[in-house]
Amino acid sequence: MNANDFKQKVSEIQAKSNYKTPLGFGICYADIGVMSNKVLQATYPVLNWQENFGSYAIFWDLCEECEILEDCESELVFGITEEFVIKALEAFSPYLAETQSNPNAHKNVAVVLELQRALQEDRIYTENGDFRYRFCAIYEDKQCKSVESAYMKLLALSLGKAPLRSLYLDGIFGLLSNVAWSGNVPFELDWLRENEIALKMRGEFPTIDFVDKFPRYLMQVIPQYDNIRLLDTAKTRFGAYLGTGGYTQMPGASYVNFNAGAMGACMNEGRISSSVIVGEGSDVGGGASILGVLSGGNSDPISIGKNCLLGVNSSTGISLGDGCIVDGGIAILAGTIFQIAPQEAQKIKEINPDFEIKDNGLYKGRELSGKNGIHFRCDSKSGVMIAFRSNRKIELNSALH
Repeated sequence: MNANDFKQKVSEIQAKSNYKTPLGFGICYADIGVMSNKVLQATYPVLNWQENFGSYAIFWDLCEECEILEDCESELVFGITEEFVIKALEAFSPYLAETQSNPNAHKNVAVVLELQRALQEDRIYTENGDFRYRFCAIYEDKQCKSVESAYMKLLALSLGKAPLRSLYLDGIFGLLSNVAWSGNVPFELDWLRENEIALKMRGEFPTIDFVDKFPRYLMQVIPQYDNIRLLDTAKTRFGAYLGTGGYTQMPGASYVNFNAGAMGACMNEGRISSSVIVGEGSDVGGGASILGVLSGGNSDPISIGKNCLLGVNSSTGISLGDGCIVDGGIAILAGTIFQIAPQEAQKIKEINPDFEIKDNGLYKGRELSGKNGIHFRCDSKSGVMIAFRSNRKIELNSALH
């Protein structure tokens, strides 16, 4: 078989009546629970997202050689078998030599070559006979039916292949198991309890780093840019996105939840909660907290614009436009009343044409949500919350980013 034969084969597969173009697909390594036989973690060495449909066609066409684990309108999961590996190697034969010398030349072929090594070393199946390697494809962005598809979506967000807040993630907490993580290895809590005596008497009890349904960002993702700095692995959850370079996250009170993150260079010493997006050039001060939507109390996700400053220990519950400042120690929420002097209101309107000036000079936080160039402050004499046109330019220290 040569490259033209491969392309012809792909065309024939794609012409089949039941062929569907996927949103994303990949082959993952599955950590399987010894007691529950559930997938505890799915690790994708290569994530294909609206790309590489030739590789997908070959993989999909081999599903009859495998055991189907999930098959519905929105996704497909099957366990990788010996027959799959043998036939995939045959189909990708025109590209094997090049991939062996340069694994990045054809990454999906490199995955197949690793499956060949697993087959040769008798690692295709677990000791319990479960499928250690699984193929997953997502066709529609609906509620996930499998751990494999949930991990694929989280990885798509972390890699920036899917924009933050663009994927349907409801229900993934119910799919993921709460496990003890030791390094990158998940352990069932019931298994640890049952084997506690033996493990501890042999000096084999694992170091437990944390207990959670989610792994940490760095357990699944290699930062795509050399100038992304994470000073504490516990502070970023898998499914977060850290922008196109220059992001710095300090230890202490900082944190980034899944489906949240920064769009570029920024300093983070505070909490970026679920579904929050922070613009490039912004500084989230020590202990500053941005309200998220995870608990369901806030249905309007918050965005922080470019070149904003959130002061230490501040709380932000509305969206900010570009160039905004929130003074340290104050909370700006949707219902917070701010007093704006007439001359300052006019300055704000000059850069926000849709801003409506009110005669009484009183504005709720929600009326200022998303507006550019506003400085929020608590008057130290009167205790009144005030807002005015910001006259400060926020610039990050380029040496730190």
